[in-house]
Amino acid sequence: MFVDQVKINIKAGNGGNGIVAFRREKYVPNGGPAGGDGGRGGDVILKVDPGLRTLMDFRYRHKFKAESGKNGMNKQMTGRSAEDLVIMVPGGTIVRDLTTGRVIGDLTENGQELVVAKGGRGGRGNMHFANPRNPAPEIAENGEPGEELELQLELKVLADVGLLGFPSVGKSTLLSVVTSAKPKIAEYHFTTLVPNLGMVQLDDGRDFVIADIPGLIEGASQGVGLGFEFLRHVERTRVLLHLVDMSGLTEADPFTNFEQINAELEKYNPDLIKRRQIIVPTKMDLPGADEQLAEFEKKVRADERYRDFEIFPISSITHEGLSKLISRTADVLESTPQPTVVKDNSADSTDKTYEFNADKDFEIDNEDGVWVIKGAKIEKLFKMTDTTHDESLLRFARQMRGMGIDDELRRLGARNGDSVQILDFVFEFVE
Repeated sequence: MFVDQVKINIKAGNGGNGIVAFRREKYVPNGGPAGGDGGRGGDVILKVDPGLRTLMDFRYRHKFKAESGKNGMNKQMTGRSAEDLVIMVPGGTIVRDLTTGRVIGDLTENGQELVVAKGGRGGRGNMHFANPRNPAPEIAENGEPGEELELQLELKVLADVGLLGFPSVGKSTLLSVVTSAKPKIAEYHFTTLVPNLGMVQLDDGRDFVIADIPGLIEGASQGVGLGFEFLRHVERTRVLLHLVDMSGLTEADPFTNFEQINAELEKYNPDLIKRRQIIVPTKMDLPGADEQLAEFEKKVRADERYRDFEIFPISSITHEGLSKLISRTADVLESTPQPTVVKDNSADSTDKTYEFNADKDFEIDNEDGVWVIKGAKIEKLFKMTDTTHDESLLRFARQMRGMGIDDELRRLGARNGDSVQILDFVFEFVE
């Protein structure tokens, strides 16, 4: 089964907790704080595996979670950091954040890696909070939460050359003749339901990847037939071989079919119609094909949009014209740059899970008489607070005051003794 679109949920590892501890050694009567830091949580990394061709591995597994870092230990020992979680994907995978819609990355090269979720840093042990005023602090931090997000993975096959054409024009037959690929071939529409790839190797040592992608029909740019399944995979190709049936076995005019497919390409993505295109009249071994070709070529040359398109008639059955076509395709590829399919805005995007807008650090709502504080920043600070020690809670209270939460509660009408909730933690508001 060919799977080219999936949605997955990923969670990076949390940082390990720092701890409160003190030196307890013989002959050291005034041992100081010795609580170690927590280890770093594991990142989630996508990596290109050249052996994968589809996203089938994600069909039955949608959730991926990296390990968390280990907690700190006594004697100022830092907890072990977690291993990163590496998820293998096929080349040509576009990674998109479902929540924001932004493209995180476009994975096209073998072995290429993309960090899609950062693990949390380890919390600090109490040795970091010692000072002359408080030489024996009972304050430690919990580990930072790892990033969590939903991703959409979309595969657009990596091929140098794409075969265009209506169903049954001979795309699969051509692929089977010029490569070692064995696509399904039959005399009915939509024989090809999934992209087939093959490697073409020339005698002079040059080679390129060619893709036979499901056939087009009118309305494909709106999703009719196999529309999007076809057009998505055409986007990465540098050169398009546009196959046109010259057998005369159908009532449709070859030039009309040729124009319809170009119209669908332009509707789907205007850049596709600008892609280098070679016209390949097929089935030239059949009676009447020469007459059809002469009429077709006359119409092509009369249309200024296609006047400069090269035409290479072939017969995949008799192999007529194949060597010229393949050689010319290789020549064109050498002078044609790789198209840009998507803009990778992972570097300049600011909508990461744990990056905050200073103007919106928190929101306060009154729900059934309870003041509920929400917001990514304040919730993160609370998760990193060790609630088992009073000094840590006092530190969190100072952080809330510094963020202006106390003043905002008073402005909204909070009174002494009112209940205030952050996540699942409830405490009393004190004037």
